[in-house]
Amino acid sequence: MTSRMKKTFASIMVAGVALALSACAPADPATEQFLNGENSGYISDTYQVVPIDEADRGEPIVFEGETEYGDALASEDLLGEVVVVNFWYAACGPCRVEAPILEEIYQEYKDAGATFVGVNTSDLADTAISFADTYGVTYPSIMDVKSGEVELAFAAAAPMTATPTTIILDKQGRAAVRIIGAVPEASILGTLVRELTEES
Repeated sequence: MTSRMKKTFASIMVAGVALALSACAPADPATEQFLNGENSGYISDTYQVVPIDEADRGEPIVFEGETEYGDALASEDLLGEVVVVNFWYAACGPCRVEAPILEEIYQEYKDAGATFVGVNTSDLADTAISFADTYGVTYPSIMDVKSGEVELAFAAAAPMTATPTTIILDKQGRAAVRIIGAVPEASILGTLVRELTEES
């Protein structure tokens, strides 16, 4: 890990998540429960950012599945780009809160060497499409509820003990950053994505 990345992660650890989340939270019961600290409709109400040194990233994570629109999507299609993989489901309060943050950084970096993929762990396609329409999400999600194969592919890098969980893959498809819980704010995610796109 570079010294710049170490400084980034140090600042992340002291960042205040509550203010960032409350500023962009849609007004709905699941989100309000999340912001009030009530454990309902989701698993994780805190976040932890775990960087992985380049020497320790291991093998590329291989996955494939079908999106909410019925399109095939595979990890091999994404090699050469930084890939932000977000595990979510529609009734998850923090998933709703972080959705605009993820979309903002997707729009900022989609033509700058990064892309985003959601992995829906609980819903059918119609529910995922409705969520995307409601929260303005334009990147695709793999529907993983029936097979769990994508979740299994990521299990070694990030056991799915919390929802949401976000894994950022480097250009070789290796897990470089693990975010357990809601993505805290756009500036943090943007910095992580930018620094990974700048890796050789």
